[in-house]
Amino acid sequence: MHDEVRVVAGDCTTTFDGTSEREHRGDVVAVLKPDGTVLVHDADGYQPVAWLTRAETVQFVDGVLDARDGDQRLRLEVHEEHGSARHPVSRAGVPVGGCPDCDGDADSDGTLVLASGTVACHDCESEYAVPRDAAIIEETCADCGLPLLRAERGERVEVCLDRDCESLDERVREAFDRVWDCPESDCDGDLRILRRGGLIAGCEHYPDCDTGFGLPNGLLDGTCDCGLPVFETPTGRRCLDSECDHVA
Repeated sequence: MHDEVRVVAGDCTTTFDGTSEREHRGDVVAVLKPDGTVLVHDADGYQPVAWLTRAETVQFVDGVLDARDGDQRLRLEVHEEHGSARHPVSRAGVPVGGCPDCDGDADSDGTLVLASGTVACHDCESEYAVPRDAAIIEETCADCGLPLLRAERGERVEVCLDRDCESLDERVREAFDRVWDCPESDCDGDLRILRRGGLIAGCEHYPDCDTGFGLPNGLLDGTCDCGLPVFETPTGRRCLDSECDHVA
C-alpha cells in the first residue's frame, strides 16, 4: 500500500505562474508527492519557496519538472543535480494496535494507524473506515482481534472496527428499530432505523408516508414535547426532528 515520493536536490531555477509570478535560483530540494503536490525548499525557514498542491499534471523530463493545475504552473529546471532518489511513503497516523492480518508474519510491521478517518495497516492492504465522531478504544474484538470503536447513536455502542465482523448499523437497529411512533397525526406507522447515506429513522409506510429524520450523534436524553426522543449531542440537546423547537 506504499506510494512513492521523488526527491531531487540541485542548483535549480524555479518559476511559478499563477495568482502571482515569481522566480528563484539556488540550491534547493524538490519533493514530488504521490498526489501530485510539488514542494521546493531552500535553506531558510519551514515554508517552501514555491509549491503547487495536487497538480492536475506533473512531468519530469530531461531535468525539467513541469507541474500544472488550471492557470497555475510550477516549473523547476535543474542546472546541476546534486542527487535524486525515490522512496516509499504511506499515510502516517496515530498507532491504534496491531494488524491481525499480519499477525505471525516476521517480514511485516503490522501496525494499524488512524489518519483522515481511516484505520489502515502500515504494511498490508487492510483498511477500515471510521465514523467521524467515533473513537478507537484499547479493547479488541474477541472474534477477529481488531480494535473496537466507540460511538454514540442514542446509546453508547462499542463494536468491531470491521463492519463485516460486527455492524454498527445492526446494533442501532436492535436498540431503536420500531421503538418510536411516526409523529404524523394520520399515520399509525413505526419509525424504522435505515441507512440512507447516514442512519435515519424513517416511517415504515414509506412511500405513502415520507416522514424521516437523520439520527443524531449523541445519547438519548428524554422525550420532546412533540413526542419524539431528545438527544444530548456535542452541540447541545435537540429533538430527533432537527426543525422542532419544543425541546424542554
